[in-house]
Amino acid sequence: MSTSGRSVRGNPSGQAHPTETPMQAMVQETYGPADVLHLARISRPVFGPEDVLVRVHAAGLDRGTWHVTTGLPYALRLAYGMRAPKNPVPGLDLAGTVAAVGAAVTRFSIGDEVYGFGKGSFAEFAAASEKKLARKPANLTFVQASAVPVSASTALQALRAAGPIMQGQKVLILGASGGVGGYAVQLAKSAGAVVTGVSSTAKMDLVRFLGADHVIDYTRQDFAGGGDRYDLILDIAGNPTLSRLRNALTPSGTAVIVGGEEGGSWTGSMDRQLRALVLSPFISQRLTTVVGKENAADLEHLRVLIEAGTLRPVIDRTYTLEQTPEAMRYFEAGKARGKIVIIVRPHSA
Repeated sequence: MSTSGRSVRGNPSGQAHPTETPMQAMVQETYGPADVLHLARISRPVFGPEDVLVRVHAAGLDRGTWHVTTGLPYALRLAYGMRAPKNPVPGLDLAGTVAAVGAAVTRFSIGDEVYGFGKGSFAEFAAASEKKLARKPANLTFVQASAVPVSASTALQALRAAGPIMQGQKVLILGASGGVGGYAVQLAKSAGAVVTGVSSTAKMDLVRFLGADHVIDYTRQDFAGGGDRYDLILDIAGNPTLSRLRNALTPSGTAVIVGGEEGGSWTGSMDRQLRALVLSPFISQRLTTVVGKENAADLEHLRVLIEAGTLRPVIDRTYTLEQTPEAMRYFEAGKARGKIVIIVRPHSA
């Protein structure tokens, strides 16, 4: 049955079957380093009645996709597959055009330009829930839009977890030059905060460009070793101990732990997040965590901010679909200044 039409009611299961025409995709049959990824021709994905089939123009590379590719920490395999990913195609961020829609889809039609979260976006086509897509910001290219969903949504939700940002509030952002951190700097600054970003020497200019009032070079200065205290700390992919975070907070300050790349192979940084949640009720400071949620409401909110000029994506490099392993290696090296994007359809991205 063709997926080129709008209705899929002819299928008793309520799902649309992939067309016989294969697509190019980056796939992996096992967990491991970037070398496990290779280009293949596979069937287009099956999608359900509430799903959209997106012709992918560009796909962002995020930290979660790297974790799923490597299979680390091991605990995540409980959700994604023990020996290999259940979905062999990696990728979550996407921007593209609607190629087909399920029978229950009401918000989109074929040809609409969308961005959001897909299932296996490192491919020419990806299935996505209608509830995880929004219309692409009009002032962004597909490449730019694909760099927004995961990182900007996570930054937005991390700031919300801390409570309303007050004018003049002092905010410290660890990992300010990365994908999530770059959006967090812009969002906190637009809310009226006095923002201090922490980065390496080579990325300090980027953090200033994003709007930070102050920048700390972590290779030369300990953010917790001086006299400054912050009302809010966003710890994005950092590794400070809870005691160091607390030392840098005001007595009633809040620290939101978004991620972290330290810890053992089994649980990674999750043990630090759990310890923060256990400790928080017994101290005057608030320690909390956030796990990014994929939803259209946040994408729509971000679209408004982007179209108003309040928020903008920063892209370090782009790679073709064939170059995805190279992109993954560059990401792992920690050199990226902003986001990395995989261009799937070069002439339309």
